Amino acid sequence: MKSASKTKNASPSTTATKKPAAAKKSTVTKPAAAKKPAAKKPAQRADLGAPIDGFFARQPAPLRPILEELRRLIEDAAPDADSSIKWGMPFYTMDGAMMCALGGHKSHVNLVLSGPPGAYADPEGRLSGEGKTGRHLKVASLDELPRSAVRGWLRTAAELARKKS
Repeated sequence: MKSASKTKNASPSTTATKKPAAAKKSTVTKPAAAKKPAAKKPAQRADLGAPIDGFFARQPAPLRPILEELRRLIEDAAPDADSSIKWGMPFYTMDGAMMCALGGHKSHVNLVLSGPPGAYADPEGRLSGEGKTGRHLKVASLDELPRSAVRGWLRTAAELARKKS
């Protein structure tokens, strides 16, 4: 008789030590991943590029004198500046380069001055914001408007915008 070790049929103990055969690669193609829809661009504002007069007319009565005085100061500092509505606010530019903007809020007005950090001398600490693109002045009443400082800041803003263009 032949022993079990010499038989052609392997015993259960010898099959456990065999390496499993490599799995065959599937030739079935997977469906393409669904493409994400392109992000929608926000709708362009209807007032983009409009004249700025309508902005001033819509402002609350207590803010209008502040805005009108700032408008006059801007026009004195840079009579060659172009103005139009962007993002719902009057923007002033010099050959396409931003100079400043005016923002009307419920209880105050912002004069936004474009320029790099350190561009505006502000020994009294009236300007806010430490952004890379500018600073702003918050004004709640005409009495607190620092006209002399604003004139200087607007001249600086005009010079910076002229250099950019």
